[in-house]
Amino acid sequence: MGVVIESEVWELNTALYIFLFISCLFSIFFLPTRTPANVFDHASPASFLRFQRNFLVLFALSSVMEGLWAIFGEYELAYYGLSKEQLLKSLYIGFAVSMFIGSFLGVLSDLLGHRKFCLLFYMLHLSVSIWKIVSGSPTIWLASICLSLASSIYYFSFETLMVVEHDKHGQRQDSLNDMFWLMTFFESASFIGSQLLGNYLIDGNVNKNITSIWNIAVVLAVIALIYAAQYWKENPEKPQSRIIKFHFVDMLPVADGREVSLGLIYPCFLGSKMLGSTGFPWLFHGPLAIRIEEYLMYAFIIMGIAITVVAYDYQEIGVLVTLFCLFHACVGVALPSLARLRTMHVPNEVRGGMMSLSVLPANAAVLFFLVLRGYYQCIGNSTIIAFAALGLFSAAGCMYTLKSQCTLASRRAYTLAVDTIPIHVYSIQVSMPVYWMALEPTAPA
Repeated sequence: MGVVIESEVWELNTALYIFLFISCLFSIFFLPTRTPANVFDHASPASFLRFQRNFLVLFALSSVMEGLWAIFGEYELAYYGLSKEQLLKSLYIGFAVSMFIGSFLGVLSDLLGHRKFCLLFYMLHLSVSIWKIVSGSPTIWLASICLSLASSIYYFSFETLMVVEHDKHGQRQDSLNDMFWLMTFFESASFIGSQLLGNYLIDGNVNKNITSIWNIAVVLAVIALIYAAQYWKENPEKPQSRIIKFHFVDMLPVADGREVSLGLIYPCFLGSKMLGSTGFPWLFHGPLAIRIEEYLMYAFIIMGIAITVVAYDYQEIGVLVTLFCLFHACVGVALPSLARLRTMHVPNEVRGGMMSLSVLPANAAVLFFLVLRGYYQCIGNSTIIAFAALGLFSAAGCMYTLKSQCTLASRRAYTLAVDTIPIHVYSIQVSMPVYWMALEPTAPA
């Protein structure tokens, strides 16, 4: 007589979505009052608001395109019957390309112009989507190479372009800080929007509607290209004097035999990240204003403690979701804060190159762990997360040291060191669902 094992599905309390939404609204609505506009600001309010609006529209479109691949990319490869070895191969290719090629694109963008690389970002997404439509199936090599390069450009080029354009408008640092947290907020909101858009297009019939994801990616890329070209044609680039993932899996089994819907849990993570980004202005120029190095040190410690609990293979799903929401809230605070540190210590002329080069050790570390776990099977997922926790505590130590550094060179070195560690940890964290799906973890009997 056969034994039937019933799987239990863990469901998230929908009240969490409402709480995050209301919290974000209250945090934005009661933002601290900024200082009055400086009479020495060179750009008129209307001109600067137009710049903000156009840039955020382009950044939101770019984030939606990134989100479509990040959410449905591996799911799409699995749908077309790719084996776990092939999925691992796509990860190897992606991180290797990001490390050996993507790390140096920032240097080229500083020399050739960040606008050109933003257009290259759209062209890469457009080329991959058109190839999928023409061939009728995804290609591991083409998709991994092009989209890894696009992700590298997405990381450094849009932020650097925003900072350079902001300086041309002659605005104060307060408005630049607002743009930093708005970019983090819009990125998370766009990722949630890309999931909603993809689910709406598929409409429960994957076999019939999977190609609609490719079609909408083409439409978004064309719209972004036309919008960017038209806006930049009206505002030509002036030469400068010169002497740098959220993954979707339908139902993922966890170690205790229960199943969780990552498609429902990840919006909570991104909502927590949005809430954290709205906390940045409160910490920077609100009534709670403290030094960036001070609260970043505490944020990294909190993130490290949260990841340490996960590294010990804690299996209560509710606690894990809470820990990852806390982790993402700290990420929402850390990302605009790190962007502010870069503005303080890294010249705009080399900002893109420094950002892309700082990702090189992060990509190398992720590729190293991926090879050890996927190919040699000599390291566990919990060990990878433990190293991530160690990296976060190291980042907190760097921030503590940064507070006492007086020379610009030493502060710049520590800023870049700290910039690398959270990227490394966040790359590991958002890639874990792919590891779980491709490496087929075994549950205890």
